[in-house]
Amino acid sequence: MSYSDITFKDKNRIKRWLQNQRLVSAIKLGIHTEQCPKVICDFGAGNGELCKLLLEHFPEARIICYEPAPQLLDEARDNLKGISNVEFFQQVCDVEMESVDLLFCLEVFEHLPLKETQEVIHEIENILTPEGRLIVGVPVEIGIPALYKGIFRMIRRYGAFDANIKNVLSSSIGYPPKNRPSGEIAPGFRFHFEHTGFDFRSLNKTLGNYFTILSITTSPFPKLGAWLMPEIYFTTQKR
Repeated sequence: MSYSDITFKDKNRIKRWLQNQRLVSAIKLGIHTEQCPKVICDFGAGNGELCKLLLEHFPEARIICYEPAPQLLDEARDNLKGISNVEFFQQVCDVEMESVDLLFCLEVFEHLPLKETQEVIHEIENILTPEGRLIVGVPVEIGIPALYKGIFRMIRRYGAFDANIKNVLSSSIGYPPKNRPSGEIAPGFRFHFEHTGFDFRSLNKTLGNYFTILSITTSPFPKLGAWLMPEIYFTTQKR
């Protein structure tokens, strides 16, 4: 099953809408940055859907589609076939140092173990310009969002790590499980496939150690906050 099949083409209408809305919310944050970005990077681009929106809103910008997983990069190439101004990278070391003005990292950090999280942060630091902005989007997997997401997952695949009662309830009271299973999404690249167990509060502290956090908001309805909304965004600037 492709990435698109479980996200933007999911059989559930609400999930499809939320997947598209998280991209729209991220783009709005990018538009409201004070700079006029010449180079924009979608870091961990998945199937490249965000790059389509970036081209609509930043038609003069150079768009970098970076995706380390070969199968996802192939999906992105196919999804963006015939579209100019997009460059594809599988190795982040091939992206020029301090060349990116605006970087989006959506639905990535919730999948990364601690070691990979640190490595990705340093990679992002390296390719951002001195005044570069970073927009991070991750799911809210604690509190009420963890409860309604958990119920949805239990209906679909009861008993899985992210769809058993114990893990759902512990996440809903603010104590996500620590024993998250992991595998490899690319050779040598460990990855948590399930969102359950991720805590955005820890990521907030980690990002604050490396970047200046300019704003925190949620999607799809920002005024309702992380206590109810399924997605949270950190707009940050390189120090």
